[in-house]
Amino acid sequence: MKSFSLFFVALLLICPMAAHSEVTTEVYCFRSQEGKDINFEFRSYYDSVSKWSGASVKYSKSKEAISLVYKDSEEEVLDPSRPSQFTTRWVEVSEGSVTGDYGMVGQGALIYGMVYTNYKSGKKYVFEQDSNMDSPPETGCQW
Repeated sequence: MKSFSLFFVALLLICPMAAHSEVTTEVYCFRSQEGKDINFEFRSYYDSVSKWSGASVKYSKSKEAISLVYKDSEEEVLDPSRPSQFTTRWVEVSEGSVTGDYGMVGQGALIYGMVYTNYKSGKKYVFEQDSNMDSPPETGCQW
């Protein structure tokens, strides 16, 4: 019995029982293009093992982040010699209600912008990425 226990302990040390899963986080900073001083931080999360993704936005003048749920992604080939353009949509969920959506347009490593649509008013807001702002996951956008 003692040799079985030693074998089991050695096996646990050599072969861990749980797979390591790392969630990757990306942070982008956006500014309003319509002259108003509206800024927000967009965070996306992805777990490669479970294939789960999620996101949130946090406006610079707010203390709370707003949850986003992935809706869809659309690919468009503008030029066969260049990367495809993608439009990724996220649905905004605030206080248990679906209140709007965000559409991010990018090509390769470039993010062209984000459009927010408020479902209640129907109004659209256009934002551009602030690529000059350093936004590590630990601190995010520093407005």
